[in-house]
Amino acid sequence: MSTTTSKSSFWQGLRDGLPFILVIVPFSALFGVVATEAGLNVYETLAFSVVVIAGAAQFTAVQLMMDNTPTIIVILSALAVNLRMAIYSASLAPYLRDAKIWQRALVAYGTVDQSYALSAAKYENEPDMTTAQRLAYFSGCLVPVLPLWYGFTVVGALGGKAVPDSWALDFAVPLCFLAMIGPMLRTLPHLTAALVSIAAALGFTWVPFNLGLLIAAFLAMVAAVQCESFLERRSKT
Repeated sequence: MSTTTSKSSFWQGLRDGLPFILVIVPFSALFGVVATEAGLNVYETLAFSVVVIAGAAQFTAVQLMMDNTPTIIVILSALAVNLRMAIYSASLAPYLRDAKIWQRALVAYGTVDQSYALSAAKYENEPDMTTAQRLAYFSGCLVPVLPLWYGFTVVGALGGKAVPDSWALDFAVPLCFLAMIGPMLRTLPHLTAALVSIAAALGFTWVPFNLGLLIAAFLAMVAAVQCESFLERRSKT
């Protein structure tokens, strides 16, 4: 008989999310610094984090703004980087179909890379979890992430130029994504998408306005779908 409760699921999610503090703190502080250097004040920087709540898209948008990129390109690039959230939502939806609308709305807002990576793995490994336990686990994952993301965005914005360039805090961005993506590359389509995206992103660095990133993302999705279709056809023969 399972002794798992919603309360224990919440605490399990919180414990699982704690390691992300190591990357959330420098990552959010770095965004605060970069945003103020791009001309945003502290309130605008905090509002950016609260409303968008997507580090990679925020960095992309701010960097393009600093490069005086046309607004439409800034918007499209940020949306493209955040397109993965739609995939995340589609992946979590079957597990939370019995949740109330307002609960699903909150999950949609709180769906970030960290909460998704942990929750998707948990739901898959423990299919007998109830909807309440799943929601509790998801909420627990967010506790070490969201408050620190907001708070250290402000710290970075207030600290601003006091942070020496030699600290090179931008290491946190790729480190965070490597920590999340690495364990998820468990199938051939996953690996195909990763390899194609890396090769294409490097190959299209010459494309202006960082549009090479959009091209790489599109090619990676096509390659993954084709790989999965090939494997399905082969399994039927």
